[in-house]
Amino acid sequence: MTLPSPESGIETPPPSRARAALLTRLADVVCLPMSRVNAFERAMTADLLVDLLREAEPEERKKVGRRIAGLTEIPNSLVRLLLRDEVDIAEELLVNAASLSDADLLDCARLMNLEHRRLIALRRSVSEVVCDALVEFGEVLVLECLLRNEDARFSNGGIEAVVAMTRGDPRLTGLLLRRPELRPAHAYVLFWWADAEARKIILQRFAVSREVLQEVTSDIFPMAAAEKWQDPLSRKALQFIERRQRNRAALERSPFESLEAAVAAAQDGLTREIAEEISYLAGLKPMTGAKIFTDPGGEPLAILCKATGLPKQAIRALWRGLRRAETDAGGAPSPLLERAMIAYDTIAVDRAQTVLRYWNWSLTSALTPALLRAIRDGDEDAIDEYSTAQRAAMLAFSKDFGG
Repeated sequence: MTLPSPESGIETPPPSRARAALLTRLADVVCLPMSRVNAFERAMTADLLVDLLREAEPEERKKVGRRIAGLTEIPNSLVRLLLRDEVDIAEELLVNAASLSDADLLDCARLMNLEHRRLIALRRSVSEVVCDALVEFGEVLVLECLLRNEDARFSNGGIEAVVAMTRGDPRLTGLLLRRPELRPAHAYVLFWWADAEARKIILQRFAVSREVLQEVTSDIFPMAAAEKWQDPLSRKALQFIERRQRNRAALERSPFESLEAAVAAAQDGLTREIAEEISYLAGLKPMTGAKIFTDPGGEPLAILCKATGLPKQAIRALWRGLRRAETDAGGAPSPLLERAMIAYDTIAVDRAQTVLRYWNWSLTSALTPALLRAIRDGDEDAIDEYSTAQRAAMLAFSKDFGG
């Protein structure tokens, strides 16, 4: 007996009971324990099953996928076929098959579509290699699933790539800040484009004391001084650790008698020259100073003032020097200036120094190409009007400097 096609009137054969039974029996054999079937018999059976499944109905392929998902070892030919199938069929294995290898998952991720990658991101365990491959696609939906997945493991490079993506899609920021793989170098780059709440979290989590480092290296400072600080690597590390923030050597060469005097002069207008002097006196490189002074949020100014022992009113002086509004259109205090004042009050001196020194170190030493690309936005039109040091800052922070 045949059934007519509803569209054309052409008769089509009814579903084959024999084929359905054969699919079931072959799947049963594949699922037998090794004590009942050897590896060669299993592989041969799997090849027959694959050949039938290529032409089988979607529901039949889905049924087989459901049947074999719990196996501790699934024949490779079956895995490849079913993972490259429609998402509702591949889902049976992607969600439930713990035995899938990284190679299986990478093949699926690279050959299939977003929904397949989303299911991979939801798996109970996602290795660094698979995470990195998923991150490369830059799909926010997939990244959100990965970041929420406590059993996913990001490599350092994978985290850096996500940090870079947060600049274009802030939805990822909150999820990224919860990841245990996030390190200070990542967080302090992310800080520059994060919103107020994310900045607060970064300062609370990563603004740590350097007390232990200072204790264990206390005897090394006189050693380095006796060597006249000739070793550049140890000098850079010790500069990060030491308690004193201000640069005494810079003060001897400065036209200002103190950092306070430089800030007072800045109140009438923060010129490039004064900005550089404040940076040097505060123990910062011009690149770091450029980033702090051009940040619209205000928290970096608070960190600078707290870390160097400047009073709270110094924030307002620098704010005026930057020609920023102290009140909004209704006459209320500027929310941005208020953010800066609150940041000053809530962070301890030693922790503010940690943040400031990490900026100074990471912005000039620790940035990888991925993080540099995240900071750079390609707008370098005004480079020629700045000094050599400021050109260096422009190359890294092109859009921000001179704003």
